[in-house]
Amino acid sequence: MSRSVRVIWDDALTSYDFGPGHPLAPVRVELTMALARELGVLERVEMTGCAPATDDELALVHKRDYIEAVKWVSATGRPDLSHGLGTADNPAFAGVHEASALITGATLEAARSVWTGEAEHAVNVAGGLHHAMAATASGFCVYNDPAAAIAWLLAQGASRIAYVDVDVHHGDGVQSLFHDDPRVLTISLHESPRTLFPGTGFPQETGAEGTAVNVALPAGCGDSGWLRAFHAVVPQLLREFAPEILVTQHGCDSHALDPLANLMLSVDGQRTAYEALHRLAHETAGGRWIVTGGGGYELVQVVPRAWTHLIAEVSGHPLDPATATPEAWRRFVKERTGQTAPLTLTDGRHPEFRDFSTGYDPADEIDRAIMATRNAVFPFHGLDPLP
Repeated sequence: MSRSVRVIWDDALTSYDFGPGHPLAPVRVELTMALARELGVLERVEMTGCAPATDDELALVHKRDYIEAVKWVSATGRPDLSHGLGTADNPAFAGVHEASALITGATLEAARSVWTGEAEHAVNVAGGLHHAMAATASGFCVYNDPAAAIAWLLAQGASRIAYVDVDVHHGDGVQSLFHDDPRVLTISLHESPRTLFPGTGFPQETGAEGTAVNVALPAGCGDSGWLRAFHAVVPQLLREFAPEILVTQHGCDSHALDPLANLMLSVDGQRTAYEALHRLAHETAGGRWIVTGGGGYELVQVVPRAWTHLIAEVSGHPLDPATATPEAWRRFVKERTGQTAPLTLTDGRHPEFRDFSTGYDPADEIDRAIMATRNAVFPFHGLDPLP
């Protein structure tokens, strides 16, 4: 399915580091790239470097005084709590501007590659920092790289962009930045804001013209329920919206082992979602697909496997889930983290789901979540909320 694919990478992307003990440890990205390399995944793509986002590029979505505040924290290492820098979630550290700007620059390079036609798909697994707001850091995110890429594409003349966010947390920053822009459709599938940060993402948050879409799933939702919800909402809206470009965020913190959230997906369920989004990129956006990472805090057992599957799927050469992890990678994991690496790329699950067209069960909490979203936004798009 994929004609030309770029993976944006620079070793300096691991400098986005809030320090020892912080959940967003850059080793997760390091282990991902090492696993993808050992399995030959990176041999099937074009590896491309990146430059830091400029102030003007950051200012597409962030206030100028906020950018200056980040620079001041970066130079001094001192907090600026008025801009959300120096909190437990977003500790201040020297070099934070440079590290954050490089991640944004990598996602902008992915956007440029796809917009110019140099690549059909492009991926930055270090990106996906979807919580950052126009003037504040939030939820481990300093600059909002997916939003910057979307804003840059709009500035180039794109008129319809769809953003699908499968992170366990609501993609609140991206939604907020494009809440009233009918050119951007944002779809977020996440754990209910009643039980998880950031406390937003209710179905009733629809934007001005129904272009903000939120599927709030109950804690405990696993592969079958999640996939049922995805297929009950996402394909229909993407087909109707017909975006020029699809941007997706792939936080893998929906996994059952993730320490910060309460959904119960497997790596196999996540891989199945990547397949679906790949198909939809070709079906609805002419194959133009920009891909980022996101959350994911089980650093050894989950993130490297999930995102290696992601890169492989984007490349058009998906990996057999039964594939063994290479011995050299397992040794590297042990040396780097002291932990024992997983032996294969699968959790041994075979995700299946019952399509929503089979009928709505009002006694089922996942079906109620699906109907809440369909009732809230489908009429804006001329779609029937009923299955």
